[in-house]
Formats: sequence, C-alpha cells, structure tokens
Amino acid sequence: MQPFSAWLDEFFAAYYRRRPVSGTFIGVHDHDHRLPNYSKAGTQATLTETTNLRRRLTDGTTAAPQTPTEAMDKRLADGFLSIQQWELGSHHFQRGNPTVYTGEAIFGVLSLFLRPFAPIEQRVEAAIARMEETERLLNHAWENIETAPTAWIEKAIRECEGAIRFLSEGINLLMQEQEITNPRLREAANGAEVAFWHFKEHLQHALLPHGTAAYACGEEAFERYLRDGHCLDQSGAEVERYARDAFAEACGALVAGVAQFGATDWRVALAQLADLHPTVEEYTGRYQQVWDACRETATAHDLLTWPDHPLRYEPQPLWARGCAPYLYFLFYRSPAPYDHVSPHRYLVTPIDTTMPPEEQTRRLRATNDSVIKLNHVVHHGSIGHHVQNWHAFRAASRIGQIAGVDCASRIALFSGGTLVEGWSSYVVDLMGETGFLTPLEMFSQRYARLRAAARAIVDVNLHNGRFSLDDAIAFYRDEANMSPDAAKGEAVKNSMNPGAAMMYLIGQDAIRDLRREVSARDGADFSLRRFHDEFLSYGSVPVSLIRAAMLTPDAPQEAG
Repeated sequence: MQPFSAWLDEFFAAYYRRRPVSGTFIGVHDHDHRLPNYSKAGTQATLTETTNLRRRLTDGTTAAPQTPTEAMDKRLADGFLSIQQWELGSHHFQRGNPTVYTGEAIFGVLSLFLRPFAPIEQRVEAAIARMEETERLLNHAWENIETAPTAWIEKAIRECEGAIRFLSEGINLLMQEQEITNPRLREAANGAEVAFWHFKEHLQHALLPHGTAAYACGEEAFERYLRDGHCLDQSGAEVERYARDAFAEACGALVAGVAQFGATDWRVALAQLADLHPTVEEYTGRYQQVWDACRETATAHDLLTWPDHPLRYEPQPLWARGCAPYLYFLFYRSPAPYDHVSPHRYLVTPIDTTMPPEEQTRRLRATNDSVIKLNHVVHHGSIGHHVQNWHAFRAASRIGQIAGVDCASRIALFSGGTLVEGWSSYVVDLMGETGFLTPLEMFSQRYARLRAAARAIVDVNLHNGRFSLDDAIAFYRDEANMSPDAAKGEAVKNSMNPGAAMMYLIGQDAIRDLRREVSARDGADFSLRRFHDEFLSYGSVPVSLIRAAMLTPDAPQEAG
C-alpha cells in the first residue's frame, strides 16, 4: 500500500506538469520552458489523471494519513480534484473561456521576468521556448471554443491587446533594461505577437458576433466550490442570507455615522478621502513611510510575529507600463514560496513631474493617502498578504504553503481563498483597533464591508442564475455605489470565478468569530500575538479547517 505522502508527491508532480505557468509563479521551475496543453487530447488526459488520483484515495491503494496535517492535505487535495473534474468537463474554463488561453500564454512569459529567480540567460531561453509555443496554445482555443459569453470574449480581446503591446514595444524595453542581447528573444516575440493578432481577429470576427449570456456555473457546481473548496457547511442560499444581513447592517452604519464628517450623505463624506494625498515629490516615498509606521504600530501592540521579509515599493518598470492596464497585472503578486528572492518588489502606479499636471492630480487623487495605507500597505504589502505569505510558506501543510500564490488569472488552489482574502480584510479592521486609522478611514471600512457583502450577494445570485450579468452590474452600481466601469469589471471577474467573490466577507467574519471563541476559552490568558501566530501557522487553507483544529482540545500542530 502506498503511503499518503507518496500519493501527495504524485499529486504535486501532476499539478506542476499540467500547470507549468503556475509552477513558475510558485517557484517550481522544472517546466519553465512549457505552456499547458489544452488540446482536446491534453484536456482529456488531465481529466483522466485527475480521476485516477482521486480514485486512489479511496480504493485501498493509498494508506490513511498519519498526522492531522496529512489529513487536512488529503481533504484539500481531494476537494481540488473534485473541482477540477467539474471544471475540465464544463464550459466555464478551457472549453468555453478564451481568457484561460490568453492569460496562460502571456503570463507564461511575464512570469519569467517579474523576479530574478535565475540568471537572465536561463530565463530568456525559457521565454523563447514559451513564446514559440504560443501559437499552439492559442490554436487549442480555436479547437475547443465554439461559443462563449460576450464579456469573456471582450476581456480576451483586451488581453490580446495587452500581450501585443508587450511583445512589440515592451520586449524591446525589457531587453534594454536587462541588457539582453540574444536576438532569438526578439524573433520569438515576433512570432508570438503574430499569433496573438490572429487570435484577436478570430475573437472579434468569429466568436464575438455569436457571444452568449450564459455566465452561471449552476447551483450544483457552486455548492461544490463551497463544500470541496472552502470546506463550508453552509449552502449558497445560507451564504446569501448572511450577506444580505451584513449588507443591511453596513448600510445602516454608514447612514448613522456620516454626521461626524459634516455631511448628510455618506458618499460625500467618503469623497473627502481623495483630497488627502501626497505631492508628486512625496508620492513614491509615502508607501515606505506608511509601511514603516504599520510595522511599528503592529509591533508596539504585539499583534503577531512580524517576520524579516523585505519588500520594496518601486514604480512599475517601463517595459510593463504599456501592457499592464490590459492584463491581470497585480501591484502585489505573492512571492514564490520556493524561490527566496529578496527583497520582494511591489510595483506601484508611476507618477512623476513629466506628466501633465491634470494627469498628476488625477492619479494622486485616485491613489490618495487612504488608498496607500488601507490597500497598498495594510491589505497587501505588510501585515495583510505579505506577512501572511511568509507564515504560509513555513506551514506544515504542503498545500497550505502554495494555495494562496497568485498565478496567471487566480490563486494556485481555490481552497486558499477564505484565508488569503479573509485575513487581508480582517487586518485592516485590526489595525483600526490600534488607532492606526483616522476616523474617516475607519468610517470607510464600513463601506468596505458593504462592498464585501455585495460581492457575496452577487456571487451566489449570478452563479445560481438569479442575476444576469447586467443585473450584477446594476447591483454593484446602484446598491454598492461602484462606478459603471468598476461595477462591470467586478461583475465580469465574478462570473469567471465561481465562489471567489464571497470569500472576503465569509473569510474575515470567520476569523473574527474564531478570535472571539478562543478569547472566551482562554480568558485572562488570551494573547492576540499567540492567536494570530497560531492561526497563520496553518498556511493558506480554509478558515473553517483552521477553526476546527484550533478549537480541538490538545490537537497537535506539526512544525513546518
């Protein structure tokens, strides 16, 4: 009988072989020269392998897990395989979503240049190999996708434009910046650019005129994401009821608290945040200034173990500026657990004195002091994602180490979502408890909660077929006060990733509830630092499983 640890080795080997671009982001570089095989035969082979791996967990050929952490990894691996079985057979991903192809193709190349994990010559050779495979991968979309939802086609067209901008102008700037002289890189980029042009024309002329409005994954699939991914007992209907109550409560809190800011409308009060921003000269340094203050405050209040995990805020590189607005190009992308590149780069929106004054002002108002503090520092670059990632990479759970890593279009494993986004949302309120946030920033957190509840409401209704995409956009615009562009962007993103939008609300509330339970259990012995350190030590796994482990008397927690 095969030990479970050996089965898990096979699980990860299959994961990296079938998802080579995700492997690059995670820091497993055995397949850096490859793109995924999404041909009909390749997809069927992945489905067969997925089914066989899952079957061997229950047919007596694989031994039972030997530790609580192995038992957790077994449940999460089985849940991942269950979701993959549905995704590979559905029209929501490879068989019906063209952005799956555009995202993997362009980030297969970009992933090699976002951090210096190997000598530049080695990464250039891998990029050449992947660009030479671009046409093959995009042709698989021609083979597999006969029709697709209109908004997904439009997004894929936009991603083609971003890819073309990188492969034409961006690659030249990259070669200058990195002093790359290998002419084969430019030649391979030319071929990949042509492939993206052809695919863009195919999307515009063959698919877009026949686009559909079929965005729902369906109730059965949505429940699978909740059960096998988030490990929740609640149904979609129960999640929606909870979110509706949270939404109403947040609305009431906004209305009740607005008077202290000299306004009668909470939207007017929140608009005041845009007026508080650094000058152009202060802008780049403000990020580090706020980061230092956040760490000092968290340390002074003994909130958790703050690791030596350097991060540097710097302007987005020139080679990325033309393509980034068209792609899933994140300011903060999770470090690779297995690369150990330091310091980690946080790529901020560039603002300088060469821009027209009106553009400088627009960008400064959009990236004001509260956006820098709440989003770029607390949520992402410091006590939120960045500190959480450091703890996750040292978890005993092998799945918990990698599940929350940002890949081409979503995190590595769906099961990491409630922890990753729940924690980064929870800590903004946590820093508010210390006095780190201004009264107006604290007030804005009531709006953040309203938006989190709105996401959960849309997630359930969109995928159960009760909201059309237009309904979801209207809900975000009219009820959650999003701009029309933001409302559409959020709704389209939700439509492509079932069960992902709800994890902000459900995750942060589950963490807050667990903290109350542990505090009540420990009484005078309760320590925030001990609670947070233990909580984060499990890695990027569902909060529901961490809760069960932490509330089980005398449950052992293996060292990572």
